[in-house]
Amino acid sequence: MLSDVNLHVEKGEFIFLTGPSGAGKTTLLKLLFCAEKATKGQILVGGRNIARIRESAVPYLRRNIGVVFQDFKLLPHRTVEDNVAFTLDVLGVPRDEAREKVHRMLKLVGLEHKARSYPLRLSGGEQQRVVIARALVNDPTILLADEPTGNLDPALTVEIMDLLNQVNIRGTTVMVATHDSTLLARYQKRTVRLERGFIVSDEDGVKAARRMAAV
Repeated sequence: MLSDVNLHVEKGEFIFLTGPSGAGKTTLLKLLFCAEKATKGQILVGGRNIARIRESAVPYLRRNIGVVFQDFKLLPHRTVEDNVAFTLDVLGVPRDEAREKVHRMLKLVGLEHKARSYPLRLSGGEQQRVVIARALVNDPTILLADEPTGNLDPALTVEIMDLLNQVNIRGTTVMVATHDSTLLARYQKRTVRLERGFIVSDEDGVKAARRMAAV
């Protein structure tokens, strides 16, 4: 449960949400794409209070928000390109346009040669890149990632985080929930720490990295 959270995120920022398990990181991300409902207060996305929007409006909100889960949630009996195209299919994007967008995203994440493969034939890092491609294929303005490297080894962790950093450089606002202190030190982004549902610190990347190094 979150309490008295006051957080302002500028367009194009990259923010780490950190803190121990149960601190509220996942809850905060879920509130931002309406997977959970706020009981009070406001959540403004693009100037709109999404804490009070109708259920029928939620799909339209999510068109501008990409989400990356720790458990990949890929469809095992569909190819990589079909998994990435899934969101576009739901939105009714014309097939030729969808095919072009999927190809562009798979090229961005370095998996164009795996387009016809199935998820279970991919490595963990490759599967996570498919998830990122799926989250980005509709050109969202915001990307939310919940422990996106939690199941990956150190080399793959850097690979995925470099990709998220690249996405941010292209203009997407990125929020990453993680408890991995090595990522905070390596990437030196604004870091918001939660404990027991409260924000206990909000630091710029350099200050957060210095504090982590001193621990």
